[in-house]
Amino acid sequence: MPKFAANISLLFAELPYLERFQAAAEAGFKAVEILFPYELAAKETRRALLANGLELVLINAPPPNYTGGEPGYAAVPGGEARFQSDIRRVMRYAEVLKPGLIHIMSGYASGPDAQECFVRNLQWAADYSPQQQFTIEPLNPVSQPGYFLNDYDLAVQVLDRVSRPNVGLQYDSFHAHMIHGDAQTIWDRFHSRIVHAQIGAAPDRSEPGRGQTDFAGLFSAIDAAGYSGWVSAEYTPSTPRTPDSLGWMAV
Repeated sequence: MPKFAANISLLFAELPYLERFQAAAEAGFKAVEILFPYELAAKETRRALLANGLELVLINAPPPNYTGGEPGYAAVPGGEARFQSDIRRVMRYAEVLKPGLIHIMSGYASGPDAQECFVRNLQWAADYSPQQQFTIEPLNPVSQPGYFLNDYDLAVQVLDRVSRPNVGLQYDSFHAHMIHGDAQTIWDRFHSRIVHAQIGAAPDRSEPGRGQTDFAGLFSAIDAAGYSGWVSAEYTPSTPRTPDSLGWMAV
């Protein structure tokens, strides 16, 4: 069975942010990920992690634009200076939070110029923080219309062009199913490139055990591949209380 982490931006959302860490630990999780941990001082999040014995697996970058801009723009030509400034800010958080991975979001763009921009920005981030591991993740066009990185083959093409050992592929069963129609087939094709995995049922992004994915089969495939990283539960529970949605962990 894979080792599971909890995305506490989506799970335990019935609780205030700082209470979610204890709830995750009490539910049996040893690690968490946080989409955008930038609203509170990093030391407050770090204190909650340490108090509950939790590892921080992943955060997203760049920080959201609280004035209303799109979340992510690494593939948007013309935003390179802002990207570098925001990555420096992210790394100041990372110095305190010590996330294993930072997911760099491509943003909404298309075409060769967008790919060139994305590659350059990823190379810059990787070289700026060579000890930090980064990821990129394809998001499906139903949930994220216009998102540049919307296909796993495209993601591998980008990674090959970036050619940095600290930039890898992030897999999400929900997005993989919505993009390609079969989450396990995508795992089987790309598992050698995957450095982080997330799970959620398709098509409603609820907990495993619902929807169209055979999660028992997927978990077996993850184990068979020898994957040793975390598998993060990144879904919106169908139940009012998150613990009531966690029956899939006993599959």
